[in-house]
Amino acid sequence: MSVWSEEVQERARAIVARYPEKRSAIMPLLYLAMSVNGYLTDEGMEEVARWVDLTPAQVLSVASFYSMYKRERTGKYLVSCCTSISCMLAGGDDVLAAMEDESGVPDGETDEEGLLTVEHVECIGSCGGAVAVQVNYELIEGVTPEKGRALVRWLKEARPEVVNTDEMQTLFGSRTSFDWAVKEEGGAVGPYPAFQPLGTVRGGDE
Repeated sequence: MSVWSEEVQERARAIVARYPEKRSAIMPLLYLAMSVNGYLTDEGMEEVARWVDLTPAQVLSVASFYSMYKRERTGKYLVSCCTSISCMLAGGDDVLAAMEDESGVPDGETDEEGLLTVEHVECIGSCGGAVAVQVNYELIEGVTPEKGRALVRWLKEARPEVVNTDEMQTLFGSRTSFDWAVKEEGGAVGPYPAFQPLGTVRGGDE
């Protein structure tokens, strides 16, 4: 018997139907499981295992390999600062330190309120727009320590229900890796990627 609601099961069916083999759907289904509880629970991974005809251990092997699959609860806002080589050379460590200081949250931890999680991450593919920061996987490029502090204050004070990459780029970013030609209307509703098939996007076409 499924632990997911009928709506979530419908999304799972649609995701599985996209692939010639069920097991190929494991990664998007893990994100779907994250969206149910905010992070990957044992029950969520067991549910994914049933959908793709794998064992829970096999599902865990995937979930534990990729750092974007969170197996512990994070804050409402997951703030990720790239500290790989391009961002490091552009001041990524300083941006991370500024956000840690402003939030009072050390790297890899969550505040007592459950509002903010701050973490450093490896390359997120925006080297030309270093320093790159994400909030709930929504990208901001060209972040400085001062803008990093402003971002944290905004999250704590405004507490937006949806975080949108274009809005945050305008408020807290500068140099971009390329011209963002298409305006992004939608945004993330939680500490997991904003994907339409998962129902984790709000705004725009949803």
